[in-house]
Parts: sequence; C-alpha cells; structure tokens
Amino acid sequence: MKKCLLFLCLVFSLVAPVLAQSYFEDGLSADFHSGRRQALRAQMPANSVAVIFTNSQKNRSNDVDFIYHPNTDFYYLTGFREPNAALVIFSERRDFGSFSTDEILYVQNRDPQAEMWNGKRLGIEGVKEKLGFEQVFLNDTFGKTPALELGKFDKILSFDLANDIEDSRANTPLAAMQAKFKTESGYSEGLSVNTQQLYELIRTTPIENSANVAQVIGRNRRFYPEVENDPILNDFVNADSPEKRQEIKAKLPDSKLNIIALEQIMNSLREIKSEEEVALLSKAAQISAIGQVEVMKAAQEGMSEREIQGIHEFIYKRYGAENVGYPSIVGAGNNGCILHYIENDLKNVNERLLLMDLGAEWRGYTADVTRSIPISGKFNSEEKAIYELVLKSQEAGIKLCQAGTEFSEIGRVTRQIINDGLTELGVIKEGENHNYFPHGTSHHLGLDVHDRGGYGPLREGMVLTVEPGIYIPEGSDCDPKWWGIAVRIEDDILVSANGPVNLSADAPRTVADIEALMLQSSPLENWTLPGIK
Repeated sequence: MKKCLLFLCLVFSLVAPVLAQSYFEDGLSADFHSGRRQALRAQMPANSVAVIFTNSQKNRSNDVDFIYHPNTDFYYLTGFREPNAALVIFSERRDFGSFSTDEILYVQNRDPQAEMWNGKRLGIEGVKEKLGFEQVFLNDTFGKTPALELGKFDKILSFDLANDIEDSRANTPLAAMQAKFKTESGYSEGLSVNTQQLYELIRTTPIENSANVAQVIGRNRRFYPEVENDPILNDFVNADSPEKRQEIKAKLPDSKLNIIALEQIMNSLREIKSEEEVALLSKAAQISAIGQVEVMKAAQEGMSEREIQGIHEFIYKRYGAENVGYPSIVGAGNNGCILHYIENDLKNVNERLLLMDLGAEWRGYTADVTRSIPISGKFNSEEKAIYELVLKSQEAGIKLCQAGTEFSEIGRVTRQIINDGLTELGVIKEGENHNYFPHGTSHHLGLDVHDRGGYGPLREGMVLTVEPGIYIPEGSDCDPKWWGIAVRIEDDILVSANGPVNLSADAPRTVADIEALMLQSSPLENWTLPGIK
C-alpha cells in the first residue's frame, strides 16, 4: 500500500500543473525581459557572446539555507528566479545545425522528489511557456548541447566570478557550469574587475604619463589584495623608467574575456525604468509608506524596536509583498545614529526619536522609505529643530530631481543646507568639518535597493532616493542637549517629464502632520496576546 501511495504521489507530481515559484503572474511581462535582452544585444561588440550566471544558494546554518534570491541582472534579462541557471546571449544569430538562435537559457530539471520539498520548478517547457525562450536546455549540458565554442568569438563578456559560489551540494550544478566556462574562456583565478580596469588604464595611457598610472596602481594596492598580488601590476609600479613600463605594457595579456563591459552595459540599461517597472516600484513605495502611517498610529512608549519592525513587515505581507528589500532598520534614540542598525533589539522605547528605514519588495522591486518620529507623539524643541532642518534639506533635494540636474548637485545642495543649519543652531562652528551627515543623499532604486545606474546628469525614468540625515551620537563635541538625536527622511522619487514625483508621499513628513497622525487610534491597540512565562 505504501509503495502504491508513493507511486501515485510521484505520478501526480509529474502531471500536476507547473505552479512556478520562480515566476510572478503579476510582475514584469515576458516581453519586458525579451526587450531587455535585445537592448543588451544591441550594445554588444560584433561577434561576441555574453555569459551570465544566477546567484548561488547561501547557507544560513547547518542544513537551513537563506531564502533564495536571484541575481538581479539575471532576473532583469530573463524573469527566471530559480538557482543553478545560466544565460547565453549572442551578438548575432548563430546556426547550430538543427536550429539557429541568438540566446540560450540553461535551467535545472524537473524533479518530483526535490519539488515535493522545495516547490515547483519551471523546467524546460515551463520556461518556454511562461518566459518565451525558444532554446532552453538542462544545466548539465551547459557548453556541450549545443557546443558554445567560446574560442570562435572575438569578445566574451561576463561578470567577475571570483569567490562567487558557496561550497555546497545545492550549488554543484552552478559550480560545474562556471568551471567549464572559466576553462573555455581563459578566466584566470587572479582576474578581477580591479585588475582588468588597471590593465586597460595601462593600455590606453600614453607612455609619457605612465608614472601617473603607476601611482594609481600603487593607491589601489592598499585596498585590493588582487591588485597587490598581481605580478604584472607590481612590475609596472616598480619599473624605474618609461622604457621598462613600455616593455611591460607590450606584454599585457591579450584576453578575449572582458569582465568590465557587461557591468557598464547593465548600468546603462537598468538606470532608466520602464512604465512596467515604475508601476511595481510605485506599489512597493505605497505599501512601505502605509507601513509608516500605521506605525505612527500604533507606536507608543514601552514598545520594543522589534515589535515596531514587526508591524511594518506585517503590513507588507498583508498586501502580498514577497519580502523586505533589505534588512529593516528600527533605531530608537542613539541607536538611530548607527546608519545600518539592524539588531532592533531595544526592548523599551521611550521619550526619544525613533528612526525607521524599511522597504517592501514587490515583485522583485524594492522601496526605500525612512521616517523619524517622536515615540511620545510630540517632538521636543531640539528634536523639532533638527527634524525641520533635515526636512528643509530634503525638500530642496527633491526639487532638484529634474532631467539634466547633475546627480552630485543633489548632495551638494542638501549638505550645504544642513551645514548652514547646524551652524545656526550652534551644533557646529562655521566652516567646521563634522561627521553628523556621513552618507550620500541619493542612490538609484529598483531591483536592488542600491540599484545599478550612472551618476551623471539625471534622466527621465530614473528612480532615486533623496535621504539627507543628521545623527548626533552621545558624547559628540556639542551641547549634550543634542546628543542621541538621529533624523533621516527618505523618499523614492521618479524623475518625470513633469518634474519630480514622490512615490512614497503617502507617509507624512511635516512635524504637524506626524504629530496629528500619532494622535489617531490604531486597530492594533486592542490586539492583546496571552502572556508567556
């Protein structure tokens, strides 16, 4: 009887509908991903190939892994979210005898036993049906069926694969694919983005300026072990004449493999969001803003930081968000001065500001929204002064989110406002260097919380954060009345033809609006749980 039941279970697994855990029915369309592959292909050199691998699986502890998250470049180009996969894109359509194609996706096989434990897989037919690929093969045939013959290409584009895979049985297929690729592409173990960039700098710099290049290499040696240990770069730095540097330059390895170009192409593609992407980002930002609103109603003295984090994340899940986009930051008082504070373990929050930096992930896209509120429901005079200074700075930064504005101008203007304001308040002396605003004001936002993109002039379709802050840790060199105050205000801004659009505007930002909202009742007030010993 048990054998019969097992047989029936296996049969059912094989014939059951493919409920792909890797595919969002209400996410990006297959046409979007196909269009992105075409856009990448258009920027590839003639007779080139791009080979992209998805992320490895990461162990949390013992036999428990972290929830899998795909490589975002891989997802952007494919829509595929399962592990142990590889994407091959050709600059031109290639003939393989029985078929011709300009792209191939390698995926893991359908496996009823594995799917019983870890969820359905798309498999070859599921990928073709859901994601629109014509040529899909199992990952154990990578490079063999069909034979990729990487040596026939003038350029091979890939990302830096150094130390990319955590050693585990779950990652064996990915490790095997990468090992084959490294062998056939000439990927040396010492290769890195940093060393390849410096090789290119040597190649493109006139020999009369080679001493300047040697200084650049010398500075990089202090920060990057792979540069410090590279014999060619060391010889170039130690050469005592331009003639010797010329000899070294002539011996630079002439590799077809390029691990820089793909990064640059993906930066240019991902920095401009399509209407589909903006819709997903907008939903993530709205959900995150509503989380801030509901916490403003529910927050009260005596709560723990972790409880407040839980309310935010409960609201995300209630709306159907699949995850948070990054570890949630909930810091009360001096904890808010720790920029990436994720312990959230203070048990009794009272009488100070509460900094809350959280973002929902909606169909792969993450918001990034920060509010700072008085847990008592009312700002004291010092908190209000710092808060309104940060808000003034942020509003000026948001106004600058127009096409054509230099990215750096947002940081320059917001920082100047904060410096002038801190001087006026007496927190710093005029012209004094300080560390009360230690981070940048803006970054791109998308599939990653710090998304790909360039940092030149803003363009329509960019989505970026504007997040000035002031953090005055206990023991700072100023009047103790300012100690422990931490304020960051962060919103997600779309650069549009009609000016900046605040996607997270549903969360109040002014002192008056926050204090008024915190007077409102919360549906969580009457939710009590039984005591535990």
